[in-house]
Amino acid sequence: MEQPGAESDADPVGGADPQLAATMGFSGFGKKARTFDFNAMFEQTRRTAVERSRKILEEREKAAAEKEKELDNQPGVGNLSATAPCPVGRTSSRDSSSSESEDSSDEELIGPPPPAQGTLEDSDDELIGPPLPPGYKDSDDEDEGDDNDNIQEEDEDPVRKIPDSHEITLHHGTKTVSALGLDPSGARLITGGYDYDVRFWDFAGMDASLQAFRSLQPCECHQIKSLQYSSTGDVILVVAGNAQAKVLDRDGFPVMECVKGDQYIVDMANTKGHTAMLNSGCWHPKIKEEFLTCSNDGTVRTWDVTNDKKHKGVFKPRSAQGKRVIPTSCTYSRDGKLIAAGSQDGSIQIWDRNMNVHTKFHCRHAHAPGSDTSCLTFSYDGTILASRGGDDTLKTWDMRKFKTPLNSVAGLPSFFPMTDCCFSPDDKLLVTGTSVKKGHGNGKLLFFERETFKKVYEIDVTDASVVRCLWHPKLNQIMVGTGNGLAKVYYDPFKSQRGAKLCVVKTKRKERQAETLTQDYIITPHALPMFREPRQRSTRKQLEKDRLDPMKSHKPEPPVAGPGRGGRVGTHGGTLSSYIVKNIALDKTDDSNPREAILRHAKEAEENPYWVAPAYSKRASCSLNNRTVLKEARWHRA
Repeated sequence: MEQPGAESDADPVGGADPQLAATMGFSGFGKKARTFDFNAMFEQTRRTAVERSRKILEEREKAAAEKEKELDNQPGVGNLSATAPCPVGRTSSRDSSSSESEDSSDEELIGPPPPAQGTLEDSDDELIGPPLPPGYKDSDDEDEGDDNDNIQEEDEDPVRKIPDSHEITLHHGTKTVSALGLDPSGARLITGGYDYDVRFWDFAGMDASLQAFRSLQPCECHQIKSLQYSSTGDVILVVAGNAQAKVLDRDGFPVMECVKGDQYIVDMANTKGHTAMLNSGCWHPKIKEEFLTCSNDGTVRTWDVTNDKKHKGVFKPRSAQGKRVIPTSCTYSRDGKLIAAGSQDGSIQIWDRNMNVHTKFHCRHAHAPGSDTSCLTFSYDGTILASRGGDDTLKTWDMRKFKTPLNSVAGLPSFFPMTDCCFSPDDKLLVTGTSVKKGHGNGKLLFFERETFKKVYEIDVTDASVVRCLWHPKLNQIMVGTGNGLAKVYYDPFKSQRGAKLCVVKTKRKERQAETLTQDYIITPHALPMFREPRQRSTRKQLEKDRLDPMKSHKPEPPVAGPGRGGRVGTHGGTLSSYIVKNIALDKTDDSNPREAILRHAKEAEENPYWVAPAYSKRASCSLNNRTVLKEARWHRA
């Protein structure tokens, strides 16, 4: 179909142009180009749209008229003229107006709009009659209410927030995992144990084989007591069994080591550092350069990473009689303004960070005297202090009323001086572990409500004691250190974030076979023998050759048989007397006839009787002859 206003294709040029043919070599340019009238095209498009819209409006009006007829024919609905009385003139005017509206749809309607008319389904949905009483609920409303109640119950019930549906096991070693640390972002986990090792685990870098990417011994032959990342996660505090705490960076390289104090000074406040074994330590929650340690020298000291020459402050716990007591655990409050320490006499003492002379809070009989308070931790809101005692108890203390415990539970065995406890991220639960003897059951992780101290949940961890526990608020995952060298991570695929979820989805890497590295020899045909490299022999031939070499094989010297040779003494010993007996007195190398040996000196003795006097010369010769005869007779008998 040709477009409006478009001219028909021009005919080819009728006659040839002689000038064009003479100049360009061809007679014409063929057909002319087509031209279009855009105004005519727009006008035709507008008319087509108007026609289509008019048809659509007519179809809608017909459909509406058919629905009105159906409603009029249904019983009980009736016509408006039948249900409501109205004047005759008014009715005739409506009929006439309706007929006029049918003739021309362009005229506007006069009067109130007609009532909305719908189908039977719409009329059923409309409520007819008086309003419902306030206590009545429909079935659909009840279902929606149940769903909302379930969601609300999940929010109110803290047990449902415990991420324990899945777990992974990290093998630290064979001895107790006595320290756990997780950086603030939750990307790396560090574990320390009684085997002196500190292992680094990267969740994003691990695969399903769950192998640590680094292992080191920062304190040589001292057991690891505590590990903790700083508030920024760039350095790690390592507290071991020695007197000097260390600070490492994220990759395990040393950054700072505390100085050791003088153990011959009586007043521990006058020394530069600790003089006895450390027990615990932690970072300041707000100041990233400050950390805290406590030791068997009876002091709690604060340190600055930038100054390794001397401590920053000293706090000295005292008993009721003013004597020195040993602090076994220490911690900062959540805002960093208070320092708390648990001592061996069962007391808990709390100082203001800026005032180290007198305690701000103290309780003398918090736990049994002589037991090590293994852990102190503050709640996230800062009003509650939880203590894990060596007397198998777990207690909470209100900072506003510190003399008596708020709640207490007993019968929680603890065999380790670092058994700890922690609060849940929502501050509604308190978590701790229990210790068991070998072969006497499983160690458990217990969950208590903070307000009522009712045990609401427990997890059977393994057939060994549960020493360390850590609930990370960002990951919503629970890390547990056990007495048999395992570190377990509990998580939920829906409630937890990152952490262990990153490494369990990765497949194990295939082990690459060790490639044999062989030396390539360059053989030159005219090289001198002194420049040739010796070819590598097989291991068996090389061992046989080394066996024949007395120097390489370290062959022991054989024992001397018979008389000594080459300056070596025989089996009789190395003393002078044994040498004389062997070589002079017992020399039996002369195998000649004894009679001839004696008689060869007879002529000399007769001519020169030097040894025998002349008076006895004849008698001596007779006796000599007799002795000779006797010896010869004995020799013949033998």
